[in-house]
Amino acid sequence: MTVVEDDIKAGSRDLTFINEDVSVATQWQLIRWKFIRHRVAVAALIIIIIFYLGALFAEFLSPYDPTHHDINFLFMPPQTIRFIDDSEFQLRPFVYGMTSEMDPNTFKITWELDTSQKYPVGLFVRGDPYKMWGVIESDIHLFGAEAGTMFLLGTDKMGRDLLSRIIYGGRISLSVGLLGIAISFIIGIIIGGVSGYFGGVVDLIIQRIIEFLRSIPTLPLWMALSVALPPTWSVVQVYFGIVIILSLVGWTGLARVVRGKFMSLREEEYIMAAQLNGANEARVIFKHMLPSFTSHIIASLTLSVPGMILGETALSFIGLGLQAPAISWGVLLKDAQRIIVLANSPWLLTPGLFVIVAILCFNFVGDGLRDAADPYANI
Repeated sequence: MTVVEDDIKAGSRDLTFINEDVSVATQWQLIRWKFIRHRVAVAALIIIIIFYLGALFAEFLSPYDPTHHDINFLFMPPQTIRFIDDSEFQLRPFVYGMTSEMDPNTFKITWELDTSQKYPVGLFVRGDPYKMWGVIESDIHLFGAEAGTMFLLGTDKMGRDLLSRIIYGGRISLSVGLLGIAISFIIGIIIGGVSGYFGGVVDLIIQRIIEFLRSIPTLPLWMALSVALPPTWSVVQVYFGIVIILSLVGWTGLARVVRGKFMSLREEEYIMAAQLNGANEARVIFKHMLPSFTSHIIASLTLSVPGMILGETALSFIGLGLQAPAISWGVLLKDAQRIIVLANSPWLLTPGLFVIVAILCFNFVGDGLRDAADPYANI
């Protein structure tokens, strides 16, 4: 027997083994296998997990307290972590200090690198005290300068570390997407399920309502609802108000997906068998119909999260959403509205880069889940 024949037989055995695995695999196993093969979606999921872990442990990961300000460091440009000093490689990373000078005529602050100031960078350094999740008190940060300053993304108009504020801002901007989708999921499932299951006049009325809501421009509708929020509300109340506003507008797409699936499933034999068995409408919907296309719902929800994040960012950017002292990516981008400030301090646009990366990652993950949930796709 030749080597080629051995390889062919080995390949045939591997193919038979794969086919046997596929034939007995559950729906979720098939989805997981197909999703893992989507490398871009997997990489995007890893980035999303890192973003949420950063938001969850913001106090520990942030080099500084996001509210700490110093007038000596207004609009300070980013400092670079270095390993080479005087053409010699340094095993320990460090940052150079910077000196500022203000123009007496234009009041413009210019910063110059000061190589005489050298600040070592270390891990688990002590800094601004914090209370993790409002419970655990500590002053240890993951990284930071052991002396002097280390502003890796620069500072804002009040001398606050932009990197720390971006990490904290992700806590609001990213959680808005999850909470908003959770509320949209409940509304979309109920209304879409009722519309698709019962049909007739009920379906006609619900679809006309959905068409009316979808015909209204999204941003003006968000603005109108945001203006209705009482100005005396606290930051937490405004946060939940924004979540509810985004959810009340974002459920229509999911409702249509659910309605279409219900209309195609209600004539299936196993649904009719459940009805003949005496199962009530709630049991038929939640026990038999919803589980059959849960994967499609998850993919649809994942693709809807970027819209929620963009909604919060847009409302906060134009001043109708969250306001300082709340910290979100939209609130941070509000500092970059003025062209003069932006021309002199372009690093203030960095929060926009995080918004773009988060939205792209959610879209890639949604595409990967949608392809993995396709029953006609090859494993």
